[in-house]
Amino acid sequence: MNAPLRYKGYEVAPSAQQLPNGLYAANLTIGALPDQRAGNERRGAQHSFDALDYFFDERHALAYACRWARMWIDEQRRCA
Repeated sequence: MNAPLRYKGYEVAPSAQQLPNGLYAANLTIGALPDQRAGNERRGAQHSFDALDYFFDERHALAYACRWARMWIDEQRRCA
């Protein structure tokens, strides 16, 4: 598993799970970071996404999960 990344106020933790058939499932956990400007020290809700898609290579699964996270976060911020 990779170290969590930060993107636009969220912590992104991509992971790739190897399946018995040899494919890798792209998984993802996204959690809101505290808003430092507002003095909010609590973390927001976490969202977990399992098996976003399947890949032959672990690196491809991780890269896909990272891209998917950025799109999800951008959409959440657009709708807010």
